[in-house]
Amino acid sequence: MTSRDSLTLIRGGRLLSPGTGVPDRADILVKNGLIAEISSPGAISIEVASTFDARDMLILPGLVNAHSHGQLNLCKGCNDRWSLELLLNRLPSVTAGRAAEYHYLSAQIGAAEMVSKGCTTVYDLFSEFPAPTPEGVDAVARAYGDIGMRAVVAPMMADRSFYQAIPGLIDAFPEELKADIERICFAPYQESIERCRRILKEWRHDRSLIRPALAPTIPHHCTDDFLVACRTLADEFDVGIQMHVAESRMQAVVAPMVHGQTAASHLADLGLLGPRFTAAHSVWLDDQDMTRLADHGASVAHNPGSNLRLGSGLARVRRLLDAGVNVAIGTDGAITSDGLNMFEAMRLAALVSRVQDLSSERWISAQEAFMAGTLAGAKALGFGDRIGRIAVNCGADFVFLDLTRPGFVPLGDPLNQTIYTEDGTSVASVMIGGRTVYEGGRFLTIDYPGLVARVRRAADDLSERTAAMRSLAARFEPVVRAYCEGLARRPLPGHHPCARRQLDT
Repeated sequence: MTSRDSLTLIRGGRLLSPGTGVPDRADILVKNGLIAEISSPGAISIEVASTFDARDMLILPGLVNAHSHGQLNLCKGCNDRWSLELLLNRLPSVTAGRAAEYHYLSAQIGAAEMVSKGCTTVYDLFSEFPAPTPEGVDAVARAYGDIGMRAVVAPMMADRSFYQAIPGLIDAFPEELKADIERICFAPYQESIERCRRILKEWRHDRSLIRPALAPTIPHHCTDDFLVACRTLADEFDVGIQMHVAESRMQAVVAPMVHGQTAASHLADLGLLGPRFTAAHSVWLDDQDMTRLADHGASVAHNPGSNLRLGSGLARVRRLLDAGVNVAIGTDGAITSDGLNMFEAMRLAALVSRVQDLSSERWISAQEAFMAGTLAGAKALGFGDRIGRIAVNCGADFVFLDLTRPGFVPLGDPLNQTIYTEDGTSVASVMIGGRTVYEGGRFLTIDYPGLVARVRRAADDLSERTAAMRSLAARFEPVVRAYCEGLARRPLPGHHPCARRQLDT
């Protein structure tokens, strides 16, 4: 018999876990971080070490963020009218010059924001330049572990720079800038692979909470040899891969120029697609690509806020679901949709579908958006169905929403109100693995005021260090904008379902 110290009884909450068959109002017994029993109020009679009064609270499974970038949390507010390509031009200048301590701070301030808004698990495509380091990845993993959050930490990497990856872009620059462009280069792919091998081999974190993965960033930013090496390494260590696939129209135009086919079909030919593979964004997939992802059991991380913010377009989520693709939801990074707010991401996922189809029956429902932000996300991250739902033997990851907040008064349909009105301000408590990590506006596992002071100092220091690089990126920007927007205006293949999307002239 397990000691009473491992038992917590949550009393009288309303449960929101569609499709699991749990009662509307229940008591939940938590044992060793797992849900041991779900019963009607008052039916569990056992002596426990602690109780949690959840009356007048709505209990959700912890939200799962399927796509984010922890390195961006120290450069919030730097982006206004950047397309994806302008962001990629600026990225080295806003994320360079970081020691492991800064990686830790960047990940942890993002984790704090997510936890305060009900997110308990994240897939973090964390970037270091020119190659990942064991120290940097470990710092990010520790940041999530210290706050108590679940995470998949995937070093994002490439062996072609943004400028090398786009055919003809370097030639578009004036001669006086080409030398500066050519100095921006990633490490040889063999170096990145060997570093990742060490990271995976020496992983010291509890994989039920923090696990590793790989993130070769964008298909045409990586040579085929690099992608095949990533596939082989992921197979060897049984870890996931996430990549940005067909995110922008320009990428849809460039992929056939580089690969002779779409990015998704090229990845399939290289053997990367499978149940452990997640395609982020996937705005410009054709119908065959969607079927291809489904046939391989791959997932898509839908990022509606980022797709709108960067002008990338609207992913055809209904078509992905029809094809049988597991569709999860992500926030993307702190300068691409800014809020790291999964409530907002779920709401946008439902709402943007309404401008894509005249038939209301094909709009993404509140339940579909909720499932994408919970159970589908858990599957994409490799946690299966052990999180993302409220059921016996699942992880005790809960978000407690205060039903006295104005958005829930009066209480009509709790699911509709969660998706269409909640913005994170009703979050009263967050529990991860049976441990309360946030309650009453306070973080219980970290020194948040101390974190704030350290993050502010780090951001000021980095701003000074990267000033010259930011100035150089600003000089590159007019060329990047003109060239990439010109490429994006080129016609897609006539059969492509997105080929008729209107472009200004």
